[in-house]
Amino acid sequence: MQLKNRTVVIIGGSSGIGFATAELAQAEGATVVITGRDPDKLDRAAQQLGAVRTAIVDITNETDVQQLMLQLDHIDHLIVLGASLASGKVVDTPLQELTRPIHERILGAVYAVRHAAPRMSDGSITLTSGLFSTRPIPGMTMAATAVGGIEAMSRALALELAPIRVNAIAPGYIDTPLLQAAFTDQYESVVKAQAATLPVKCIGTAQEAARAILFLMTTRFITGEVLHLDGGGRYV
Repeated sequence: MQLKNRTVVIIGGSSGIGFATAELAQAEGATVVITGRDPDKLDRAAQQLGAVRTAIVDITNETDVQQLMLQLDHIDHLIVLGASLASGKVVDTPLQELTRPIHERILGAVYAVRHAAPRMSDGSITLTSGLFSTRPIPGMTMAATAVGGIEAMSRALALELAPIRVNAIAPGYIDTPLLQAAFTDQYESVVKAQAATLPVKCIGTAQEAARAILFLMTTRFITGEVLHLDGGGRYV
């Protein structure tokens, strides 16, 4: 029970990696708070998890984030997930769409940290980068910019917020509803093709990502690190 009597807040915990992390944290004895933007998804997650606290939070809305944190006396671990896979080329995509990754990933993380850190004495913060930080592709320039910024942010915050530990995960292709929604009818063929290119010959699971987050939460001698969960994808 590595998280017994600890409060774990998961921004974006209603599905995918966030939901798997909530399950694992509960199994390790934590009191878990999950957030989401979709009330129906959040309700379904709560029914499956049982004893969990929920809140409807849009991470791009600082007031939403602030109100959540104000309801909590103390936070031991914060995990910031839940961004979309917005895409578009810099020269011909409407600016509002182009800047969405910055709002969701960079500013969203800033809002969460600003309002959670005053309620933390130690513990950890885990942010979310991604494969595009080291292996960008055309049409995902702003996503690459955002996740690269998250990695820089995690290193800087590890010093600024010490002794609170700050790390980031950098997922590659992970079997989640987010990935399924991105490829819709082509999902199976895309996954098969991508898996064939990876050294491990498979994509990751939400449960594997959750175990990586648990490692970062419970290992006191690691901070300012980026843990790559990409099956070696950044090398091929």
